[in-house]
Amino acid sequence: MSEVTKNVILDLLPLYLAGEVSEDTSALVKKYLEKDPELAEAAKEMAKADSLGKVPLPFRKDTAMETYQEAKKWMTIRVIGIAAVVGLVLMCFFTTIAISISIDTIVR
Repeated sequence: MSEVTKNVILDLLPLYLAGEVSEDTSALVKKYLEKDPELAEAAKEMAKADSLGKVPLPFRKDTAMETYQEAKKWMTIRVIGIAAVVGLVLMCFFTTIAISISIDTIVR
């Protein structure tokens, strides 16, 4: 097996810090960080940083489908809500016209 380079470890580091790697990969990164104290310190700083939560995780089809279904549900609720509001406004408009015509008929 060839020697693991610093670039490989840098590629793996965000996933390692997020806990998204296998045990083998975790052991590989730990072993490399023991040999490179400068990178180990940088990894500690990355772990402390708030920006770590913004590191994108690998794409997963099941997560994407769940997100799609949730968005679809809320879009449907929004469309029904807008239709209900429009219907209520139209009902109020036509009721006002009907009352106006009724009053006008009574006054004559």
